[in-house]
Amino acid sequence: QVQLVESGGGLVQAGGSLRLSCAASGEISSVYAMGWFRQAPGKKREFVATIGWSGGGTLYADSAKGRFTISRDNAKNTMYLQMNSLKPEDTAVYYCAVGHWSTLEAAYFYWGQGTQVSVSS
Repeated sequence: QVQLVESGGGLVQAGGSLRLSCAASGEISSVYAMGWFRQAPGKKREFVATIGWSGGGTLYADSAKGRFTISRDNAKNTMYLQMNSLKPEDTAVYYCAVGHWSTLEAAYFYWGQGTQVSVSS
């Protein structure tokens, strides 16, 4: 069983930065990818970014490209999301997940509880 715990969320002004972390406990197969999703109030959960086990492959949603950077430290079983130039529309609960390389929610089978990110204008 894998458990995921997100941290690093908070309230920030537009244009500011936050770094989210996702700490994983348990055995994670080397074939699995790790990803970030987010859910804004009244909206469906959406893909943000994903990274392969080796960290060499990454994929971003258009809304994240150029502003967010996903990375992982396998020695620490931890994944990160560096978010710069934050906008009010980035306000959401951010979830980390483990699963197969994909932008689709259904491909991920372990999920964290989420961390709130709020961006004020």
